[in-house]
Amino acid sequence: MIPADSRRLRSISPFTGETVGTWRCQTGKEVLETANASEAAFHQWSRSSSADRAAKLTALARLLEESRDSLARLMALEMGKPVGQGVAEADKCALVCRYYARHAGAFLADMPVLTEARRCYVRHEPMGVVYGVMPWNFPFWQFFRFAAPAVAAGNGILLKHSPGVTGCALKIASLFSSAGFPPGLPGVLLVPGHRAGPVSRMIIRHPGVKAITLTGGVEAGRSIAREAGNELKKCVLELGGSDPAVVLEDADLELAAKTIAFSRLINAGQNCIASKRVIVLQKVLQVFLELFTREMERAVMGDPMEHSTTLGPMARSDLRETLHRQVSDSLAMGARLNTGGVIPDGPGFFYPPTVLSGVTPGMPAADQETFGPVAAVLSAVDDADAVKLAGRTGFGLGASVFTGDRARGESIAKKIASGACFINTLVRSDPRLPFGGTGLSGYGRELSSHGLMEFINVKTIWVE
Repeated sequence: MIPADSRRLRSISPFTGETVGTWRCQTGKEVLETANASEAAFHQWSRSSSADRAAKLTALARLLEESRDSLARLMALEMGKPVGQGVAEADKCALVCRYYARHAGAFLADMPVLTEARRCYVRHEPMGVVYGVMPWNFPFWQFFRFAAPAVAAGNGILLKHSPGVTGCALKIASLFSSAGFPPGLPGVLLVPGHRAGPVSRMIIRHPGVKAITLTGGVEAGRSIAREAGNELKKCVLELGGSDPAVVLEDADLELAAKTIAFSRLINAGQNCIASKRVIVLQKVLQVFLELFTREMERAVMGDPMEHSTTLGPMARSDLRETLHRQVSDSLAMGARLNTGGVIPDGPGFFYPPTVLSGVTPGMPAADQETFGPVAAVLSAVDDADAVKLAGRTGFGLGASVFTGDRARGESIAKKIASGACFINTLVRSDPRLPFGGTGLSGYGRELSSHGLMEFINVKTIWVE
């Protein structure tokens, strides 16, 4: 049991720097009560029919769509996402709920197997409570990405959200309640921190918690994985990425520049699957660089509550400081600044769209994940060199290739170690497709039938 915690969770506006919400942290006793309530909710929910779960998910989707504007304002207030992007995030959450409402029944159906038995089949059963440790950057989507398939399968949910978006976490619980889910689904923990501290250790050891999923940084993933391993419990980890975008000499350069800039600036660049390292063949490097710099400079930086804003503030001042240090250190090592790179005066945790060229391996902009509106442009002599540069990272979440020759693009895509590779478009998560990475980007998959099966007991039934 952990001691009572008298600290408070605070949500701070990245636009004004002012506190916009405070909540008392739960005591150890309250944490345990929340976990117990989630286990009770699981036992009730797991007995519901596939049709009932689908109806509840559909109702939840409808509530998300009806609330999209207020949810977008809440995201803008707590973590700085421009409201236009927040509306899109709410709609995407509704989409994933509808997807599993339509398809989970078929995914989970018994699978007959022809054997010498009188009857033999594979049955899919829910595991129990899934403990989700979620980040702030997509405060609704990151949750629904794992939760929609988990609850469609009959599992319970226990949510530990990033403290800075506590308002979003509580709104999620309210939406589930309004949609008719049982009390405690999801359970919400109001506790600080992101790694496997006393609270997470206690929750992971709880007998009702059967699996853990985390979206966060590498060190947080390691600490959670250690605790999950000690308890022999299933774990799914998504730990970020340093995605390469490869631009070949036969690409539509204007399309590539526009698409990569859009990818790099979504959510102020605080996006795991954003194009962070742009690898361009030497023949078209200068032309592409001019086009790309111009596209980055077109971003409208300002109040995230304004629909005209396309680039809001970064979520926290410490994140901006880390990003600026990566830029400064890369410049000191020989990179060139094409635009941006200067922290603006005034309130808010803003950082301008920044393009670094002449980036080479060994520089922070090439070797580290830059979690903000900074793009590193590297030069490659040929396809093989581009693939080699793309692979010079411990991460392996997403990648993209831009080319006029689709077969050539597919050939390169197969050689890049990643969980996904998109050709002539930006990397995105889609309910129909498995999402996850390799290497330092973590393991396991979310979304599609693959994500549904991560938190399922696959049981063989043999009838002689």
